[in-house]
Amino acid sequence: MSLQTEIKKRRTFGIVSHPDAGKTTLTEKLLLFGGAIQTAGAVKSNKIKRHATSDFMEIERQRGISVATSVMAFNYNGRKINILDTPGHQDFAEDTYRTLTAVDSVIVVIDVAKGVEIQTEKLVEVCRMRKTPIIVFINKLDREGKDGFDLLDEIEEKLQLRVTPLSWPIGMGQRFKGVYNLFEHKLNLFKPHGKQLDEETVEIKETDQETLSLHLGDPAAEELLHDLEIIHTVYPVFDHQEYLDGRLSPVFFGSAINNFGVKELLDCFIQIAPPPGKRDTQEREVMPLEKEFSGFVFKIHANMDPKHRDRIAFMRICSGKFERNKNYLHVRKGKSLKFSNPTAFMAAKKSVIDQAYPGDIVGLYDPGNFKIGDSLTEGEPLHFVGIPSFSPEQFRYIVNADPMRSKQLQKGLMQLTEEGVAQLFTKEDNGRKIIGTVGALQFDVIQYRLEHEYGAACRYEPLNLHKACWITSDSKEALKEIVTRRKKDMARDREGRLVFLAESSWALKMAQENHPEIEFHFKSEF
Repeated sequence: MSLQTEIKKRRTFGIVSHPDAGKTTLTEKLLLFGGAIQTAGAVKSNKIKRHATSDFMEIERQRGISVATSVMAFNYNGRKINILDTPGHQDFAEDTYRTLTAVDSVIVVIDVAKGVEIQTEKLVEVCRMRKTPIIVFINKLDREGKDGFDLLDEIEEKLQLRVTPLSWPIGMGQRFKGVYNLFEHKLNLFKPHGKQLDEETVEIKETDQETLSLHLGDPAAEELLHDLEIIHTVYPVFDHQEYLDGRLSPVFFGSAINNFGVKELLDCFIQIAPPPGKRDTQEREVMPLEKEFSGFVFKIHANMDPKHRDRIAFMRICSGKFERNKNYLHVRKGKSLKFSNPTAFMAAKKSVIDQAYPGDIVGLYDPGNFKIGDSLTEGEPLHFVGIPSFSPEQFRYIVNADPMRSKQLQKGLMQLTEEGVAQLFTKEDNGRKIIGTVGALQFDVIQYRLEHEYGAACRYEPLNLHKACWITSDSKEALKEIVTRRKKDMARDREGRLVFLAESSWALKMAQENHPEIEFHFKSEF
């Protein structure tokens, strides 16, 4: 098949939401419809149900939340679908922000009862800044929740998205009768816990009272007709180009746990979602149809298989064709690498592939060559942009609780911080190690993984810091002066770059005023 045909087939998207909106459950049901799995798993699991495919880490299974982005690929109706299921919890937002650099579109999941929540606002803001096309899925219609029009108003107001419903619910909770699909003019009747593949789907060309009353009863039919009239009057007609430009967001309603409304979402998604698009580098724009291969690493995960202690770099392919056992240039290191067992993913399950195309996410076994943001090309020195590391907001001293296992602790800290789950700073004055994270829950994850994956024990000591900022200057004298005068506030990150540790916002402001030649950076992409 030609490169153009392969690119047109691909749809690479992320699923984002506030915790507990049903994001991982929706991912499971998409996999189920795609034939990638036979039984959908549960996030909050008991002994009877199996766990969600995308929550493959032991700590995720114990807590019932996603703490790392997982990648899943499957084929559906002639399309190759790549899903990235991201953590919803704000403490793991950095992983999600980086993942959004590797997708072409996004599905935002919203709980019908809770509406738009704070973490959803932050994630959508990142998508809006990147002009990423967004589809909204309003979930849990089998429960009582907010009125559909109130929710649409809330999405427009809080997320600043222009919306148009492409499906509409008939009742909710106990009164939930089904969903009317405005995109295909079909009525889907709801049966609790049934398989939607066996549902009664009624095709309606004309939305007349008599036909609707026959299937829904008079009150529900009248309510639906009234709602459809409002939709046609108030909301814009779906415009494909407006959606692709990130200026219009289609909205779907359903119940992921009951498999309901998911197929409509998937069928519409594969028709309207964009295929792999261009990517920016410091040097130029990279187009997917270019013959020469290029890609970038947006995530690193150690010990996906604890038995083999493997470390995998997740690479998004941006142009050309990636081939197994072919030499490629590692741009940062300037050396040639080849990969004998590149893998495709189904969460923790992996299969070796011979080739991959733009939009695909490939796993590369990594003995320590890669860090987040690295580029691979066929020779051209390209540096992809927009893959950030944020200034941490929570800090702890890390102390070795088992001196006999210092090497294991050192290795674990290096690998986990290379994954981007946290940042490691070493103080200039006394050499003490500091862990910095975006959220407090990360400390528990690091402690758990150090113990269970590396056999190392650690404990934390409190450290009261406001911010860690990277510092640079054109003046060597200015850098030397701040290091000398502020030695107790200085540290170095894993790359050896200077970092200023501010105890308070006032201390940061004073440092900025007293050292005007120093630039203070709040993310490390500079």
